[in-house]
Amino acid sequence: MRRHPRREYRRIDFCQAWPDILQLRAEWLGHGLSTAGADRPAAEEAIARLYALLGQPPPEFVWIASPGAVGTVLEPSTVLLRSDGQWPLESQLASIVSVLRQRFDAYLTHREKAVVGGGVRKALGESVRTAVAQRIQAELTTGHGLYWYGQQDADWVAYYQVFQRISGVPFALADVEQLELWAAIARSCGWWWPREDRCVIAERPLAIKTESVGDQLRLHDDSGPAVVYPDGWSVHCWHGTHVPDWVIANPTVEAIAAETNIEVRRCAIEKLGWPGYIQQAGLRLLGQAPDPGNPGGNLRLYEDRPGENRILLAVNGSVERDGTRRRYGLRVPPWFSDPVDAAGWSYGLTGAQYSRLLRRT
Repeated sequence: MRRHPRREYRRIDFCQAWPDILQLRAEWLGHGLSTAGADRPAAEEAIARLYALLGQPPPEFVWIASPGAVGTVLEPSTVLLRSDGQWPLESQLASIVSVLRQRFDAYLTHREKAVVGGGVRKALGESVRTAVAQRIQAELTTGHGLYWYGQQDADWVAYYQVFQRISGVPFALADVEQLELWAAIARSCGWWWPREDRCVIAERPLAIKTESVGDQLRLHDDSGPAVVYPDGWSVHCWHGTHVPDWVIANPTVEAIAAETNIEVRRCAIEKLGWPGYIQQAGLRLLGQAPDPGNPGGNLRLYEDRPGENRILLAVNGSVERDGTRRRYGLRVPPWFSDPVDAAGWSYGLTGAQYSRLLRRT
């Protein structure tokens, strides 16, 4: 009886291999956030070879300057069966990569998946796929069928390369060769939409602006777009939250009042500054008191809109990197008239309990 493949090689020593794993992760983070021009020959060659795996000739390659331009060359679509009853090429491509991952996973132990999955796939997924690709996706208003993220598929490609390149897992040669095709695409270009007779490929961005939060990155620029493509198509983000361009360029009390998305309103107010927003909006002060949980800080409770949540303006308990303490606003229920009671509610406490805190953070 054939032995299970996971027993046919020496298990990885994570302590010894971790520096190499981190180096590979950093390499793929660089690819995922690259703003260099696309390597068109490399991308086209790798995609053509994927087409060949499906028995298809090389497609016509159509390059666009940004994902936002896909509507100029592709009609809005959903995945449907072709007239001959077969799945379209993009669905077949999704199937072969799914099967490829399943074959790779069959070699790996739960511990290997957990350790490398957390240290590589999850880490890159949060800093590249979630933080960047999904924010770009939020800017697209129309669907155009299945597509791939190109450089922002770095998380899963790097994950399997750890086992193939560092731990020496004896994956089948054909599977390793296919993985290298996906890696070549991720190293070479931006998003791409494969179709029966042509493939649409987007250039990489001209700029990707991020900030660090612990070990992870998120899109942020407080003076302009966080992602910019060669044709000017862009994505605005405020500390990782996708927002309309007015939030960054011109946040006004009127625009904030008209905005229905609570998160967008919060970001616009933060961009304007809570004290500035409160002053410009002419909010009525209902009460103020020293903050029992933050010596030297004050609590101010304002009425936002009659009958709606009220705003508690407080001072952060921890010091920012520049040595200051940030003012921030919290929305609290409309029945509060005492700022200490409102502050306690935000911690799940009564006002009396909050008053006995030594210090909050």
